[in-house]
Amino acid sequence: MRDIGKMKAETAPGFKLTGPLVALLTIASGLAIGNLYWAQPLLVQIAGELDIAVADSGLLITSTQVGYALGILLIVPLGDICPRRKLIAIVMLLAALSLVACAIAPSFLLLAFALSALGITTVSGQIIVPMTRDLADPSQQGKAVGTVAAGITIGILAARTVSGLVADLLGWRAIYALAAGLNLALMAVIWRCLPRLAPKEHVPYGRLIGDVFASISRYRALKWILLTNGLVFGVVFNLFWNAVTFRLGGAPFDFTTFQIGLVSLAGVTGAAGSVGVGKLQDKGLGIPAVGAFIALSLASMLLALFAGSSVAIVVVAAALYSLGVQGVGALNQLRVMALDPVKSSRLNTVFVFNNFVFSALGSAASGLIWAQAGWSGICMAALAALSVSFAGWLASRKMS
Repeated sequence: MRDIGKMKAETAPGFKLTGPLVALLTIASGLAIGNLYWAQPLLVQIAGELDIAVADSGLLITSTQVGYALGILLIVPLGDICPRRKLIAIVMLLAALSLVACAIAPSFLLLAFALSALGITTVSGQIIVPMTRDLADPSQQGKAVGTVAAGITIGILAARTVSGLVADLLGWRAIYALAAGLNLALMAVIWRCLPRLAPKEHVPYGRLIGDVFASISRYRALKWILLTNGLVFGVVFNLFWNAVTFRLGGAPFDFTTFQIGLVSLAGVTGAAGSVGVGKLQDKGLGIPAVGAFIALSLASMLLALFAGSSVAIVVVAAALYSLGVQGVGALNQLRVMALDPVKSSRLNTVFVFNNFVFSALGSAASGLIWAQAGWSGICMAALAALSVSFAGWLASRKMS
């Protein structure tokens, strides 16, 4: 294994990752993941304009998610064998073109196709994360990656609110046009600010993709980290936030879509509070801190369980959980990439795709559990998942 400091010297001599550049990469990563979530609060409006059933409009979300899964598996590993500045620019350009296609799509079928293309191409954030680690000074890697990772979580939570507000004012197509312009602008700035980065390895594409799957058996701790993070960041995240929509959208609250989106801002606040969580990794405290953040997540779900009809308690629980999930996610991601810095993009692919699989499970389970047991059932299921996650963290603590 090559030393990460040596690799940095080889790929970006004389380059220093500054705070403003980290902020730029954070915004770009948050926007990239936000592209996946613009459509969620817009489905009723889209269905009305394109003359389809509201139930069928859910297929738009499915097509986006399937595309994203393909993009993660097939494009993100290229970060280990391609010049990353060029790779990031290409996928951001393609994402912008896909956004334009969404904005002008005249039919449901063409919109679904455009959203699939958007899902495949809006993966720049997951190329940026391992690149940020490689470019940062070794003593600042955790801080830099933690900041970018927080931007991704904030992008997920904020996209619904922003999309709903823009659609109310300008119609659903406007958010895609605005996002396309932002993607192009950020692409140009990132191209100008990033150094030329030589490939870390020269590996045939087929072997590169095969190595993604082989890594699960190669590193002893990885399977436990994947289980731990998948349950916290995938299952519980979707159980909780889907249930918040169900809970607040029905009696006695009867919140509008925009009002529910505003509650998501509590999650943004929690995630923003975790921007510096990567510093714990820099200080050698990353692994024990993961346990503490899982415990915080457990406390937040326990609080939610006894929220009753209090929106304020739900908001507090959301903020605490967002802080916990972001801490778990950022520190686990750092730990995974540190298993082999030369293969950081491949390892990040495994990490993110695992989260996607667990997210799909959480989304599917949320509707079933809500129908059978309501809010209390969701909270109990979340507590059970978090308890298993804590056990996985205990099993992985001393593994490498």
